[in-house]
Amino acid sequence: MKKVLFLFCCVILIACNENRSTKDIATDNSENTADKDSIQNFGIVIHGGAGTILKENMSDSLQQAYKIKLEEAIKAGHSILAEGGTAVMAVQKAINVMEDSPLFNSARGAVFTNEEKNELDASIMDGNTLNAGAVAGVTNVKNPINLAYEVMVNSEHVMLSGKGAEQFASERGLEIVEPEYFYTEERYRAMERARERMNASNKTAYFDPYVNDEKFGTVGCVALDKQGNLAAGTSTGGMSNKKYNRIGDSPIIGAGTYANNKTVAISSTGWGEFFIRGVIAYDISAMMEYKGATLKQAAAEVIQQKLPKLGGNGGIIGIDNKGNMVMEFNTAGMYRASMNKNGTLNIGMFKN
Repeated sequence: MKKVLFLFCCVILIACNENRSTKDIATDNSENTADKDSIQNFGIVIHGGAGTILKENMSDSLQQAYKIKLEEAIKAGHSILAEGGTAVMAVQKAINVMEDSPLFNSARGAVFTNEEKNELDASIMDGNTLNAGAVAGVTNVKNPINLAYEVMVNSEHVMLSGKGAEQFASERGLEIVEPEYFYTEERYRAMERARERMNASNKTAYFDPYVNDEKFGTVGCVALDKQGNLAAGTSTGGMSNKKYNRIGDSPIIGAGTYANNKTVAISSTGWGEFFIRGVIAYDISAMMEYKGATLKQAAAEVIQQKLPKLGGNGGIIGIDNKGNMVMEFNTAGMYRASMNKNGTLNIGMFKN
């Protein structure tokens, strides 16, 4: 009888240990799955500029053209993220698509200066290392965002400008083009109209950002990759009819572009002088880091309250380190698109 009881107790103990081990394994697997899900989270947001973008002013064919190009750009970046590529790579690729399109005020479709030139600015930032690169006033680099990337990873500097930046581009083997590559009839006519308005008004101001044809077509992208790293990039031709080698916020880290794995990746578009004064991109990150605000709360306060009080208008796109996204603007419209890890695509142009 004692032997039977002993054997029975042994069986019970073994069963309990097996059950406990099974539970432990299940718990471990659950935790690993949760960690994996967290790491596998990724997303991407792009913009093609904010400004006076009204449905009544756009033909159906033009709306469709923007929709097609925005979709092409965001899918190009999203595919890199889905395959495990870095956020920096995705940002570059998405921006390249928009830089190569005459629809946007960036590279191929850049606006003209008062001297009838195209002067290009761009910047990119890695949220993991806080390394950044930027270029300003380049005139012959096919894809300025690629030059900004080269500055970030292959120089000890953050920003290069003008002839020096162009020399560095040649040394790094980037594609150099003739200035005529950037010419588009629409942008040239916009410069002429802006110049006529300036002459008629006898004002020293070289642009009127509230006139309907002064659309801010700056392009930008923010991304979160599967490794949990953030990145942001921005590329622009600046403002139509600009003088004196004017440089806006797009190449300025903290104003037009900012990324930090602790918080968020931001790309700005709009009236650059006010984004510089308000350090808009960094301000959103700082509110999240030091005030504990959510991305949605910080973006709304900065774009809908702080920026207008300064006198500026425009918008931002952002993605935080958990994959939450925003596309916040205080203008009539903003070309924009987003895709999450599930591949859900959203494209917008107008306010509503």
